[in-house]
Amino acid sequence: MPPEIKSTSKKSKTKYVFVTGGVISGIGKGISTASIASLIKSAGYKISIMKVDMYLNIDAGTINPMEHGEVFVTEDGMETDQDLGNYERFINQNFLRHNYMTMGQVYYDVITRERQFEYGGQDVEGHVHIPNEIIRRIKETAEKDSAEVMFIEVGGTVGEYQNVMFFEAIRRFRQMYPDSVFLIHLVYLPRPGHLGEIKSKPAQSSIYELYKLGLQPNFVICRSETAIDSKKKSLIAFNAGIPETAIIAAPDVDCVYKIPILFKKQNLHLELLEVMGLEAKNKQNEEWEQLTERIDKPENRLKIAIVGKYFSFGDSVLTDAYLCVLEAVRHGGWKLDTEALIQWFDVERFEDKEEEKKITEELKQYDGIIVPQGWGSRGVEGKLKCAKFARENKIPYLGLCFGMQMAVIEYARDVLGLKDANSEEVNPKTKNPVIHIMPNQKEYMKNKQYGGTIRLGAWPCVLKEGSIIEESYREFGDERIDDKNIVFERHRHRYEFNNEYREKLEKAGLIVSGTSPDGKLVEAVELSRDEHPFFVGTQFHPEYKSRPLSPHPLFCAFMKACIKPAMVKNKNSGVRS
Repeated sequence: MPPEIKSTSKKSKTKYVFVTGGVISGIGKGISTASIASLIKSAGYKISIMKVDMYLNIDAGTINPMEHGEVFVTEDGMETDQDLGNYERFINQNFLRHNYMTMGQVYYDVITRERQFEYGGQDVEGHVHIPNEIIRRIKETAEKDSAEVMFIEVGGTVGEYQNVMFFEAIRRFRQMYPDSVFLIHLVYLPRPGHLGEIKSKPAQSSIYELYKLGLQPNFVICRSETAIDSKKKSLIAFNAGIPETAIIAAPDVDCVYKIPILFKKQNLHLELLEVMGLEAKNKQNEEWEQLTERIDKPENRLKIAIVGKYFSFGDSVLTDAYLCVLEAVRHGGWKLDTEALIQWFDVERFEDKEEEKKITEELKQYDGIIVPQGWGSRGVEGKLKCAKFARENKIPYLGLCFGMQMAVIEYARDVLGLKDANSEEVNPKTKNPVIHIMPNQKEYMKNKQYGGTIRLGAWPCVLKEGSIIEESYREFGDERIDDKNIVFERHRHRYEFNNEYREKLEKAGLIVSGTSPDGKLVEAVELSRDEHPFFVGTQFHPEYKSRPLSPHPLFCAFMKACIKPAMVKNKNSGVRS
């Protein structure tokens, strides 16, 4: 074996739990991994987690959200798979760039090390050095995070050609540390309509694929429409060669935040601890149970429109493109015992003149409007019309990144009178670029350096005393703001508010309520309460840092602003919200 990874009979101080999938993708491997990790954390162990993906991209930053789902940005500015967001939401802690690995990163590092003569003149071979590099990175992450238990989710499904090196790394790692490396395999059990029963054969075939790779799972999680019975558990346990108690039912649930409770009721965390030779240090907390009670018994229901362009795909609605926003709205609602009834609103419909009047009538039905992130010129005019409608009709509005920029452009056009105001991203030749490219980005764009070059990660923002946004943090997230009104929020953008128009816009009534500490970058804008109940836009992405047990203040404040008119409306109609 190459010198950088040596076999050892010593026990590892960290326990490593790999989570793999079979049959089909998209069945909740990330949510399951996050749920189990949250249970082990609440049992008193310091955990870390990593997502590994098979694609050769260095990161997820340049992947189309329609194809891969939303890009999640970490505190230190890594553009990652959306599962990192799931991890942070369930485990309630930050993860960083070293918690995310792609096959592209692995190959890049191996080739770079070879060029630097770090292999001492060896032949560098895929089947030898690639799995070893994967193992090295996993161990390094565990050390950085001082993890007692580390979870590694392997993207894709067993049997895929692209995944072979990852599975070989698991086999080799387990061979090195047989008492410290464990495997949980997630499978899908279909229920064909013409048969009317759950079939386990695809799951068994998936487990056989693991055996072909020299791996046996310690646990099998069975995803299905309804819970599997003991007979099916017994059959799968027999074919997997593991105890029936290691077969975990994972039927569909109406809310993903109920999954930790589902696993807890089946003692998955205690069974896993026992297999790892560990014991629960803490008594399990009741936070998740309390959360689900609030979810199931809302006092209010509000209709919220999320205005975007990345969710219509043929006849399908792909909500993953705005996953963090969707979850943050829900979190904010639950904090106020309120359920958000979210409508995905396709802005491109707004650009059809025949549809415009009909759409305007539709928007009047909503209690709040959110315009989230976006790129490019497609759908811009529709977003501007939505921002204008919310402003003029005093419907609570929250603009996120691109949504803030849309609010600025609309205000410049309609209030300041700059009819051709625009963003340079949308129209590079506009005479009034109220949104322009950040100066340091011009060279990147010129040289086509798109990946990892935009403004990323957490940056400080000073909030204006007495502003809506400052008071939102004070009311719902006092721990997030210091005595100098500074908050740290994550960014992902290349264009910004053009300060040449700042004085004119402020004189026209637009309030700059957040800036960088040096005052050079506009981070948030809003309208006064006298003009609008809640009209706020942020250049940063508050949704990245919202969690069910710690919702983001801005989403809480937005939902609170939506509740008041909704309650009055329902009271007048004699209907309880």
